[in-house]
Amino acid sequence: MPTMSPTCPNGCSGGSRRIACGAALAGALDAEVSSEWPPELFSSPVMQLIRAQLDDPAEQGWSAWYLVSREQGVDTLVGLCQFKGRPDLAGVVEIAYSVLPSFRNRGYATEAVARLVEWAFGHSNVTGIVAETLTHSQRSIRIMEKTGFVFAGPGSEQGIVRYVLSKTRG
Repeated sequence: MPTMSPTCPNGCSGGSRRIACGAALAGALDAEVSSEWPPELFSSPVMQLIRAQLDDPAEQGWSAWYLVSREQGVDTLVGLCQFKGRPDLAGVVEIAYSVLPSFRNRGYATEAVARLVEWAFGHSNVTGIVAETLTHSQRSIRIMEKTGFVFAGPGSEQGIVRYVLSKTRG
C-alpha cells in the first residue's frame, strides 16, 4: 500500500492514509477515482477501521484491497474489498466487498471475491471464509454463490444473511 500525503488537495484533514478521500487516493494509487468514492456500505467508521488495519503491520494482507481496473490504458479505482481482520482461532476469516455503482455488472466483485478466497486459502491456518450481505441484495448473494459460498443462515444483525466457504481438504 503506497503512503498517501498527509493532506488531501481537497482540504481533507487527517492522518497519512486518507482512504476515504478520492483526491488523495488518486495520487497515492496513480489511478482515476470516481466522485462515487467511497463505496456503499463503507461508511466513515468502517473506513476508519480499515485505516487502523492498514497502519498495523500485523494486519498486512488481512485488511483492505483496492480494486483498480485498467481499461483503454487508464487505471481506475472501481471498488474495495477487505478481510475484516486476521483469521480467528478456528481459522475462519470474514470478507466484505463493494464496487462503485457505475462499475457494477462487469465481474469486478466476483473476481475480487475469488482473489480473496485464493489468497486466504493459500494460508495453511485458514479453514473457512464467511461473508454477510443484506437479505435483499440479490447481486451480492449471486456473487457469493458463483464463488462457491453456501447459505449458512441469519447473519450478525437483523436483515443480514451469512454465507460460508470451507477449505477443501485433499
